[in-house]
Amino acid sequence: MSTAQDAATSVHDRGFFGHPAGLSTLFFTEMWERFSYYGMRAILTLYMTKTFAEGGLGFDEKYASIIYATYVSSVWYLPLVGGWLADRVFGARRAVLIGGIIIACGHYSMAINSIFTFYAGLILIACGTGLLKPNISAMVGQLYSERDQRRDAGFSIFYMGINLGAFLSPLVVGFLAQSAGFRNFISSMGFNPNSSWHWGFGAAGVGMTLGLVQYVLGRNRLAAVGNKPEAVKVSAETRVGVDYLTLGLALVGGIVGAALGIYFGDAGVLSALFPCVVGFFAGYLLGITRLLNGDELKRVLVIFILFVFSILFWMTYEQAGSSLSLFADRLTRTAFLGWGYPSSWFQSVPAIFVIILAPIIGAVWQKLGDRQPSSPGKFTIGLFFAGIAFVVIAFASTLTVNGRVSPMWLVSVYFLQTIGELCLSPVGLSTVTKLSPARMVGLMMGVWFLSISIGSYIAGLTTRLFAGNDPAVLTRAFGVFAGITLIAAVILAVLTPLIKKMTPRSA
Repeated sequence: MSTAQDAATSVHDRGFFGHPAGLSTLFFTEMWERFSYYGMRAILTLYMTKTFAEGGLGFDEKYASIIYATYVSSVWYLPLVGGWLADRVFGARRAVLIGGIIIACGHYSMAINSIFTFYAGLILIACGTGLLKPNISAMVGQLYSERDQRRDAGFSIFYMGINLGAFLSPLVVGFLAQSAGFRNFISSMGFNPNSSWHWGFGAAGVGMTLGLVQYVLGRNRLAAVGNKPEAVKVSAETRVGVDYLTLGLALVGGIVGAALGIYFGDAGVLSALFPCVVGFFAGYLLGITRLLNGDELKRVLVIFILFVFSILFWMTYEQAGSSLSLFADRLTRTAFLGWGYPSSWFQSVPAIFVIILAPIIGAVWQKLGDRQPSSPGKFTIGLFFAGIAFVVIAFASTLTVNGRVSPMWLVSVYFLQTIGELCLSPVGLSTVTKLSPARMVGLMMGVWFLSISIGSYIAGLTTRLFAGNDPAVLTRAFGVFAGITLIAAVILAVLTPLIKKMTPRSA
């Protein structure tokens, strides 16, 4: 908790557009970290599925899908571990530095053309992100005293840094990895033109390195935040206990999840990793919830209901890096007036729409005031737009029998998805913090991130839809996703009155 002196310092610190100077350091650190992440993600599926002759790894779509799904899901559940390590071992400021170094090493590892360094790079990036991502956000909050009215605006500025990095990175990394002009350039310098993929991965590492340099140079601006926490005695009333039965349920859940992953999977032990994590958390949560009182249980049940619908949303939204990435590369025209551009540039479109639409949607909610939809109502709107987006891509895939389709189909999909994201994602975070019992806020935030992780895993598996490049298969699969999401929107709309009755206070 901030001291009176810290609060006074915070209020008078206006070194970055009226906000604490430390916000600039965190803004650019996060911008460059997201630059590295989204840049690498923009070309990852393409690199895995390209043939050896094209400089890729030559993975079939089924194997590439399990690799991608395992990676992107780990980015969302490892922050649970990273937050725990920061709270108990490193402190947030040091955790961010260590995480950034590990991420940069991962990208540079992928810049080397070997299968070993490829896998090592993915592991390093996932682990580094787990350390950096939760703790840099925590430090933003610590820049402000509890009553500082600039806090929300500060997070909005920080969020813009995320999207700025997400917008710029596919343009830079995609150009280096896929552009014919750059391939000709490095060929003229004596390099293998197929090594362009690794120049892209290396550029992502350079971005993270730039973020680390300015983070270290700006460390004095963060002197009052992110320190290693003192040992705190937690009262019995606020502690979430872990008894032997809870631990046993978690272990059993992990074992069952791993067994199911191996049995139904197609990549051996790798198929067991994510189901094991989900099973462990499921068992742990089952053990914890049995100890809740009536009001707490009601709150947690509402979160679990929204958890299910959150999974369904993210399983469509996160296909941007898997099925939609291949749709852009294989089935969409990537030329304008005779000028060709990399298919990975489509990955910048969602970030553009977030930057444009976020203030508009925020203003709409503010204008509606008490008349704006409830939290489950906004979830319903988000699911509806996600479903309509996949109606659009399902229809577009029917047109591919005549060749590549207009890029406006994908642009339309990303536009609709972004509206859905802005209706659901911020609301989900806010609802979880409002509904969670005081002693379980951190755990319930973990549940929210786990929903994104599960949705991302399912989305990653959709790469296998492109095995054979059959338009009929794509139309049917995209149609199924559209149907599931739209049906979920209808079900949630029906359940909304019940959820509002279960909610102890307006959310």
